[in-house]
Amino acid sequence: MRFIITAFLGFLLFTSCSKILEEKPRSIASEVFYNTPAEIEAGLNSIYNPLRAGSSLGGLYTVQVECYGDYMYGRGSHAPLNEYAGLDNTNISRVAGMWFQFYQSIRNANIIIQNLGKGKLSTEIAGKYLGEARFLRALNYFYLVRNWAGVPLRNEGNIDSIDIKRSSPSEVYDFIVNDLKFAEENLPETPRLLGVPSKWAAKTLLADVYLNLKNYPTARDKFREVIQSNKFSLVGVANANDFEKIYGPDVVTTSEEIFYLKFSRLGDNQGFGYVMFALSPGSGFYPPGGYYTFYSDSVKNPVIRDWDKNDLRYKFNWYYYSFGAGTSTILNKKYKDPQAVNPSNAGNDYPIYRYAEVLLYYAEAESRVNGGPNADAVEKLNMVRRRAYGINPSTPNANDYKLSDFSNAQSFLDAVIKERCYETVSEGKRWLDLKRLGIVKEVILAAKGKTVADKHLLWPIPATEYNYNKGIDPVKDQNPGY
Repeated sequence: MRFIITAFLGFLLFTSCSKILEEKPRSIASEVFYNTPAEIEAGLNSIYNPLRAGSSLGGLYTVQVECYGDYMYGRGSHAPLNEYAGLDNTNISRVAGMWFQFYQSIRNANIIIQNLGKGKLSTEIAGKYLGEARFLRALNYFYLVRNWAGVPLRNEGNIDSIDIKRSSPSEVYDFIVNDLKFAEENLPETPRLLGVPSKWAAKTLLADVYLNLKNYPTARDKFREVIQSNKFSLVGVANANDFEKIYGPDVVTTSEEIFYLKFSRLGDNQGFGYVMFALSPGSGFYPPGGYYTFYSDSVKNPVIRDWDKNDLRYKFNWYYYSFGAGTSTILNKKYKDPQAVNPSNAGNDYPIYRYAEVLLYYAEAESRVNGGPNADAVEKLNMVRRRAYGINPSTPNANDYKLSDFSNAQSFLDAVIKERCYETVSEGKRWLDLKRLGIVKEVILAAKGKTVADKHLLWPIPATEYNYNKGIDPVKDQNPGY
């Protein structure tokens, strides 16, 4: 008989293999556990916590990929990332921790998926929970495949196996698509709780996957379904501070929230740890302190220098802070919590998918399908841009882009890419965008004068994986350069 560790009920707040081995909890039989919604939801909670961890999306993962972007620079132990020459030992250890958290989340999803069919719930109810678990499993693999390429595919069928070979990227993507198609069909239109996925979240993630696979017609259609659902709308703003209605620590939800990781200052280690890495001590934006791990420069960095200062997002995002790197040094304050008391307890949520992103993704996909922009694609771009200047997103404006402004498909794509950069700054999305678009080397060279080494494009398979998983050869299966 296989057992489930009751640490699920404690949300599996583990950060290393050693801590897991040190735990001595009670155990209960899985065969008698997944019989009620409360029991299943307790298990589902364990899938989210590795994603929310400070060493994962709740902190260091987002810090890592922000430092890679063309508009940001790393400080301290993240400074080597500015060279784009691959990872040093410190950062190799960091990404190994991220690998562990993604697979911990996958393991917890696999246990739910394996056991749900053994319970006494109706097929419909069980299907909703199963859709949630498979959505989250797919999300984990989506982060893995984009940062490491092919990875071992651990699922409910090989959950007790250790030696699992490295699958190809296409095999991983096939697995992700299969999970998301199931989630799309089984998740409810309204999520059971804020911070868990709905049918629309599944469609959005699936559309993003298709965009990465360059299946633009299907991506376009999925994004369009989300738009035409009329479930979402952009939050209106009149001044820069109004963006707090989207990102502020006291925001519960918004009309543009599609799928967010939820955090709270109400309890130790329940907050958004990323905020501590972003802000400076004494700024007033985060009383517990701050590491200001990453920064930019309003004069030397062309992305920041050329950003229209009338764009309300600029004023909302940046503030000056000198630490010896020059008077034009700026830090990012998109996420701030002036009421936070304890370290790592910022109440801001992490937006994995917002409606603004769907509009911009749709505009890109629609233009690619048609060989250039049409009026609909331009309108979706204008909606996000209007909001950035404090204009009603749905009201045409004299400063709107016009279809005639774009001489070809590339000029429109350039405008969409720039708008997405401004819209998602400090959300850990720019680097993956540049990689997906195949322009990372030219963009980094133009912005920072650095040549991106091939080995910097993927992270190394951790030694902790191939030391125990004999299905992976540490030489033949390792990513180039490591």
